[in-house]
Amino acid sequence: MKSAIRIVMALGLVFGLSACGGGMVSRNGSAPGAVTVASKNPVVMVPKYDVQGIRVSVPRDLAVSEANMFYPIADIVWRGDPLGDRYNQVQAILEEGFARGTAAMNNGPKVMLDVELTRFHSLTEKTRYTVGGVHSVHFILSVRDAATGAVIEKPRKIWADVKGSGGTRAIGEEAMGRTMKVVIVEHLAEVIRQELSLPMPESTTPTSRNGALATGTVGALY
Repeated sequence: MKSAIRIVMALGLVFGLSACGGGMVSRNGSAPGAVTVASKNPVVMVPKYDVQGIRVSVPRDLAVSEANMFYPIADIVWRGDPLGDRYNQVQAILEEGFARGTAAMNNGPKVMLDVELTRFHSLTEKTRYTVGGVHSVHFILSVRDAATGAVIEKPRKIWADVKGSGGTRAIGEEAMGRTMKVVIVEHLAEVIRQELSLPMPESTTPTSRNGALATGTVGALY
């Protein structure tokens, strides 16, 4: 009787592991039924607006820290530029990222973007060259009619956090030119594309005046 029970339990364990294995998805894989760019119904991100300009503000009452510790308590922590005016430095990063992300947005209503930074907490030297962490960038985005200034999209808070490498990996990335600034600019460009685009099946995607698809990219937010 005990032998029979052991056999039944063993078979149940084998079948259970098989079921788990069949449902697992690797980090580079897709879950069953998920829509991907290679599927029969691909989805692209189509810009909603023709972005005429971007106004980025970094309030001077945001607290800045130069402390070389794992996690300074401050609104702005930035070490990717030489010591200087951190407000101007992070403003330039936001302007570059948003300009890159909206460069191809030339379809739809003409708009201006208003962006107010509320947090730019990157990695200190101590964190960068040990454990790594998260580049935490938060801002408020609003969309206005370029001609009248009327609000088209009310202000909303956006978190644009992205992982920051640490230790030997960070050193290796920097040696190849992939600095903290490059990572943040790329991520901001992707975030603003996602925020100002709509998903649409490729078969119904409108084209721009020169016949090219007016699309952004398909990607995940952090």
